[in-house]
Amino acid sequence: MPEAELLRLGGEVAAGRLIPYLGPDLLTLGAAPPVVPAGARELALRLTRQVAVPGRIAGNMWHAAQYIETFRHRVALDRLMLEIFQPVPEPLPLHRWLAGLPRLPLIVDSWYDATMAEALAGRTDWGLIQGASKARRTDEAPWFRAYDAEGGECPETAAHGWTTLLYKPHGATRPAGDVLASDADYVEVLTDIDIQTPIPEAVKARRAARGFLFLGCRFYDQILRTFARSIVKHSAGPHYAVVPPEGLTRNEEKFFAVTGITPLPLPLARAAELLAAVPPSP
Repeated sequence: MPEAELLRLGGEVAAGRLIPYLGPDLLTLGAAPPVVPAGARELALRLTRQVAVPGRIAGNMWHAAQYIETFRHRVALDRLMLEIFQPVPEPLPLHRWLAGLPRLPLIVDSWYDATMAEALAGRTDWGLIQGASKARRTDEAPWFRAYDAEGGECPETAAHGWTTLLYKPHGATRPAGDVLASDADYVEVLTDIDIQTPIPEAVKARRAARGFLFLGCRFYDQILRTFARSIVKHSAGPHYAVVPPEGLTRNEEKFFAVTGITPLPLPLARAAELLAAVPPSP
């Protein structure tokens, strides 16, 4: 039964043996509508309400962001992203549960919002590493930046002292407002991500002996699939994904099969409820 299997996997997460990989669909589970876009398609609509783009790209977040960067400047795109994601959604019981697990070494959060960071804010033993946009990369940090629990930038090596590492591969609007959004942001990353150079060493070390549990993620776009496949690459597995009982695309089904991810057909709200009730490991 999927529910019984998910409870078992929740115990693995609590014990630090399975890494949660969070997606924007989790934002739809709150009592009120989400205060930020819950996915790339919704974000594309928000961006194109602010800046008119050609109709043929209006539904594609990455193309729309590139148009804004090209014709309005990168500063305009960054400002829009910060405005859109300025509100911080109230963390769900699932976020609070993850933040309260004392043995959880790594959380992957694939969206731009600060919800998971807000849940972790009461702790001092965690830090964040996020992907860096092409516009903000430096020689010292060509692919990503690291921040401590207070939001101060620090070297990636500081992660050795963190109990929990929050990894946001697509960037984050907090603390520094640095995000990967446009096609130009992704060109170099996607060129090198298969050979793993854009992935922090601290993430590689913490995933090595573990598998992943995907929650609130959809993989209808090649960029999303490529990032997820590269992040789970060289990890020990096994991998699981909570998926809608029906409605997966053919590309998603193929992606799960090729990547070795076992789908668990459960409503996301029920899965989040079950996991949030799993006791922490002693």
